[in-house]
Amino acid sequence: MFNSNINVKGNLKVILTDSNGVIKDEREINNLVVSTGLDFIASRMKDTTADAMSYMAIGTGTTAAAAGDTTLGTELDRNALTSTTVASNVTTYVASWAAGDGTGAITEAGIFNAVSGGTMLARTVFDVVNKGANDSLTITWSITISAS
Repeated sequence: MFNSNINVKGNLKVILTDSNGVIKDEREINNLVVSTGLDFIASRMKDTTADAMSYMAIGTGTTAAAAGDTTLGTELDRNALTSTTVASNVTTYVASWAAGDGTGAITEAGIFNAVSGGTMLARTVFDVVNKGANDSLTITWSITISAS
């Protein structure tokens, strides 16, 4: 008998830069692909009736990510993705927040398929990233699907 397990793993890179483009904070964080995200992935194999993932949100919530999450704990701002690419079983989403946008003590992020509400694909909580009014933030989020 042949068995194959499908694994879905997320990882994101957060880069905070000052007004001169100097990196103030850079980190990589593993994250949780939530239950609604797994359902979304499975539904896309059937058809394309669900809207594609197209937004990333940041927030200030600190409750640990859980499989049943459908929203961020405390959403601060949501922006359209600046790019989405697929290569070698990895989908990579990128979103940016310019100076004056999404300013605050950011501790969580998520990927969604709508400008508000929508289906959440993944969520992560991390140590605070203090985004000042003159800072820019870029998050590059990779979702890897593999068999074991």
